[in-house]
Amino acid sequence: MTEARQQLGWFGEELACAELEKRGYVVMTRRYRTKWGELDIVARHGEYYAFIEVKARGGGGFGDPEEAVTLQKQQRVVWMATHYLVRHGLQDVACRFDVVGINTETHPPRVTIIEDAFRPGW
Repeated sequence: MTEARQQLGWFGEELACAELEKRGYVVMTRRYRTKWGELDIVARHGEYYAFIEVKARGGGGFGDPEEAVTLQKQQRVVWMATHYLVRHGLQDVACRFDVVGINTETHPPRVTIIEDAFRPGW
């Protein structure tokens, strides 16, 4: 990954956390690493643990950022979330999967939060 992409990712996560906190989320963990990859953000929102995938884009050439969360990516996020829940003894908590899209082409950047964006086949 290029340094410019890493910087965009970090910037997107910062914007996402700020907007999530404004909306009542409590960020528990950022960049939780597993053998399947990294969970961007784990947060509490009401009764739910929200596993949040952040996608930031600098241009609109590839569609909206939130559209980049493919079925394959969703499956990996579910595996990572399962790992997180088991490791932290949270198997019985309610959880959901949210997506945050950041479009940095607008000023200020547009932050789109999609709650319960996808569901696993549990």
